[in-house]
Amino acid sequence: MEQVDVAVIGGGQSGLAAAHALRGQGLQPVVLEASERAAGSWPRYYNSLTLFSPARYSSLPGLPFGGDPDRYPHRDEVVAYLLRCADKLDADIRTRTRVREVRLEGGAFTLDLEGGGQLAARAVIAATGTFGHPHQPDLPGLDTYTGTLLHAADYRAPEPFDGQRVLVVGAGNSAVQIAAELAERARVTLAARHPVRFARQRILGRDLHWWLAHSGLDTLPAGRFLSAPPTQLVIDDGRYRAAVTSGRPDRRPVFTGIDGTKVTWADGSAEEVDAIALATGYRPDLNYLTPLGALDVTGHPRHREGMSLTHAGLAYVGLEWQRSLSSNSLRGVGRDAARAAQRIAAYLTRA
Repeated sequence: MEQVDVAVIGGGQSGLAAAHALRGQGLQPVVLEASERAAGSWPRYYNSLTLFSPARYSSLPGLPFGGDPDRYPHRDEVVAYLLRCADKLDADIRTRTRVREVRLEGGAFTLDLEGGGQLAARAVIAATGTFGHPHQPDLPGLDTYTGTLLHAADYRAPEPFDGQRVLVVGAGNSAVQIAAELAERARVTLAARHPVRFARQRILGRDLHWWLAHSGLDTLPAGRFLSAPPTQLVIDDGRYRAAVTSGRPDRRPVFTGIDGTKVTWADGSAEEVDAIALATGYRPDLNYLTPLGALDVTGHPRHREGMSLTHAGLAYVGLEWQRSLSSNSLRGVGRDAARAAQRIAAYLTRA
């Protein structure tokens, strides 16, 4: 069986940041990416997605984003940037390599690969993010809905929904962006359990991320004190608040029941709905760690600031609120990766 120092599971922004940090510690990581290229989930996001942070705040360690630092890069620009990072990175990156499960055998981690094959690693960094594990909440009657049901992870463009009656469930950035885009071609309701909370993208002439960086809020180590991530704010340049205010999309509390394709609202009214899009977030995509017993009953990792509480030599990078507000973002994942790499290096030295 091939043996390596550190296996990094996931070759997107978190995995690339982890590999860069491990190389800085003198280690030789092997990055295992399930897809055909080292860009993580970015190629699968919806077509119109743009970053909320300017390019100057959207770089991984070791390579600036490039171009106009004040622009908001498009999805495809991010994909191209991550591929440049992978090309520049002096690490063994293996695409089309999905890890099926991780076990502990004889003091080392054994990684079983999909399609056969195994890898032994002295340490593991799980950097697979959340996109592969969309969350479907328990909503009244949703399991009986017979129309088109999809998650934001499956949404690409509005054209297939021309002229339809569509509900978008959620109140975060993706929910509002998708609903506003669909509302240009369909009759759309944004349905959520709580109101949409907007945050201005520019304050006193500066982008919100300038204020987050210079105030220290972006790096404040508050993650360990949160039992659950706070409600997501919708970063807005004015367009999305105006769209919701104008009723395109309109905003309602979540439905109270479904019968076939008929949705019932809290006021007792009912209507036929062609499609429901769930923009209800994601959960950590870590099922491959189940054999280790490293996850709690909800599938979340038992960790403190990215270091496993169950296994020495196991770390995480890219978790939401792993340590701070920016932990699972391009601008912040490098800081957490550096901490994880330092601790993995110290563990391997002791071992």
